[in-house]
Amino acid sequence: MSEYLRSDRKTIRLDNVVRARLKTWPQRPPGATASKGASWLRARPSEGEPIAQPYLKVPGSDRMRTIPDGLWLHFGGTPEDPYADILCIEACSTFQNLLDKRSRFAPSTTSLLAFCPLAWLLAPIQPGDETPRWRMIPACVAEPIAGLTVPVRDIRVLYGLQREHYAGFARNQVPQRMSISARWRH
Repeated sequence: MSEYLRSDRKTIRLDNVVRARLKTWPQRPPGATASKGASWLRARPSEGEPIAQPYLKVPGSDRMRTIPDGLWLHFGGTPEDPYADILCIEACSTFQNLLDKRSRFAPSTTSLLAFCPLAWLLAPIQPGDETPRWRMIPACVAEPIAGLTVPVRDIRVLYGLQREHYAGFARNQVPQRMSISARWRH
């Protein structure tokens, strides 16, 4: 049950539109900066032919995986204490889809891990740059022989919605964050 964007020539799925636009984004999300000794890498969507791509999971689970439409990993820390801050982008073509995806990223008492498959770590960063991804990750001091699992320290999620879903959602939601300066403006 996916909604479609209609144009004169063809019908296009919202998910495909979002992924196509995200492919034009660089390795670092627009406006983001890397912390000293850390680096951003785009995990999804992949360039060209998809290889094994990173995903998010709950510790101890091999079935409950979250594979966002867009995923950027900001690797930091040390080999002894690595972490990843993540930016996820999700296209939500129905209101029910939005509620499902929000529940995946809702604050909880469990932790979240980012898993990077070996094939993804060994692949080049992007077309035209043959540097393998693992060289950009502070936790990797030598070429890996297995996938890398790092704890997620911070997570930000951006939801792409159809106009009518956004209007209904915005009417009925309380903002989760508000800066002090915004609260006191007249």
